[in-house]
Amino acid sequence: MSFTYADVGATRESGFCPPGFHPLHVRARLGEGQALFQRAAEAVLTWEMHRALGVGIAAASDRAAPDVDVTVTLAGMIKAPCRVVWTVEETRRAGWAYGTLAGHPECGEESFVVDRTGDGTVWLTISAFSRAAKWYSRAGGPATRGLQHAYARRCGVVLRKLCAPEDDA
Repeated sequence: MSFTYADVGATRESGFCPPGFHPLHVRARLGEGQALFQRAAEAVLTWEMHRALGVGIAAASDRAAPDVDVTVTLAGMIKAPCRVVWTVEETRRAGWAYGTLAGHPECGEESFVVDRTGDGTVWLTISAFSRAAKWYSRAGGPATRGLQHAYARRCGVVLRKLCAPEDDA
């Protein structure tokens, strides 16, 4: 199965959005420190954050890696087939992006990256570009994009809770 868009891997470029697509960029502060960064990176790379959001994840691997197929199930009924297009695992940056495959309600790419800045602050950044691919996505118009933004913001909330020290959880 091939990707449903041309600019595969383009979420590596900050701020890139192909013509005809809608951009998404949400950044959430998770806290500080190397231990938090490592915990957040692992939760993102192993689908734990997504599962904690309550979405179904069926992946060909326990960890994000290029060419791993992933099907996200929303509300128990909407199946969204994707493929991981890139990953990064560096000292201060870890994450991945997937691109849409045939049958996904949207067309485009989305990345989930945890980074630790020079002052030790840990952030989750979700970047995407997309456009409707199914009739119900087109019918939803701006409401569909609003749901995408709400989902991205919720990722930050859920990841912050997942990574909280046990005393704070």
